[in-house]
Amino acid sequence: MTRPCNDSFLRALLKEPCPHTPIWLMRQAGRYLPEYCETRRRAGSFLNLCKNPALACEVTLQPLARYPLDAAILFSDILTIPDAMGLGLYFTDGEGPRFERPLREEWAIRDLSAPDPWDHLRYVTDAVTEIRRALNGSVPLIGFAGSPYTLACYMVEGGASNDYRRIKRMLYERPDLLHRILTVTAQAVTAYLNAQIEAGAQAVMIFDSWGGSLSAAAYQEFSLAYMERIVAGLTKEKAGERIPSIVFTKGGGLWLEQIARIGSDAIGLDWTIDIGEARRRVGDRVALQGNLDPGVLFAPPETIAAEARGVLTSYGAGGTGHVFNLGHGISQFTPPESVAALVDAVHMMSRVKAGNDA
Repeated sequence: MTRPCNDSFLRALLKEPCPHTPIWLMRQAGRYLPEYCETRRRAGSFLNLCKNPALACEVTLQPLARYPLDAAILFSDILTIPDAMGLGLYFTDGEGPRFERPLREEWAIRDLSAPDPWDHLRYVTDAVTEIRRALNGSVPLIGFAGSPYTLACYMVEGGASNDYRRIKRMLYERPDLLHRILTVTAQAVTAYLNAQIEAGAQAVMIFDSWGGSLSAAAYQEFSLAYMERIVAGLTKEKAGERIPSIVFTKGGGLWLEQIARIGSDAIGLDWTIDIGEARRRVGDRVALQGNLDPGVLFAPPETIAAEARGVLTSYGAGGTGHVFNLGHGISQFTPPESVAALVDAVHMMSRVKAGNDA
């Protein structure tokens, strides 16, 4: 494995000097792009798109054909693991993901086992290999998975939830059952991410979308502790190159110091915390990724540029260790030209800033 021609994303995660602040966007291959919508129409469904390596490769590359982004991210879904566990994932228009067989019975939880990623999730590793080949050393490829707690939310609730009533009842009434789910899921996520690395991913990210819904104590016990297990079990190097890891807890700004101690190379930030304050709190222990409010992309180009400048300025002098991103996934209603304005602004302003710092 050799570093790509544009390795600024990897350099930033490892806190190495960069010629500019690298930028990629969570959900950068998505419904805001008309070409994505056309490919999804040809696939017939979102799940078919995820499970077809050639089409997953096609949509992964679509945003890079439009914008000079500094990284590609595998096109997939965080719920591939519970689907491979036999829970029966399906998608309903207007309702999002659902499971035919959510975890409600103790026997089902006791029987839960981690799938072999090279067997039950081979379509993902095949997609990673195909994407790496198509990128041809241009930019790094990011692999990803959901956090055990976030996956457990879907697995127990049966889909998205507004109040997390079922999983929180389990958490407080039968924590042993929830720990069983989280233990098996952590094993599955570790194996899955390592399979992605073996297939060609050059960095990996853990999405803890629902960890921020927990109390402080519950977050430490039921979310962070399991992400720490995963990070400890990740492949850290391949063919002489470091494989950095990023942990992102939406709503996790209260716990940055604790997150910084679990061993990941970077913390993803949502838009509710000032990135300069986050940098002061974690020091040089980790790189930071983020954290523009996705709603800014509905504003005019000059406002987008001003808000991007605000994030860069807040991060501060000596921009090493910063990956620019949104504080959450890009909205499907985002004008594509707004993304172009953001990417150009970040590159231009951070190059000037790097020159001034030098």
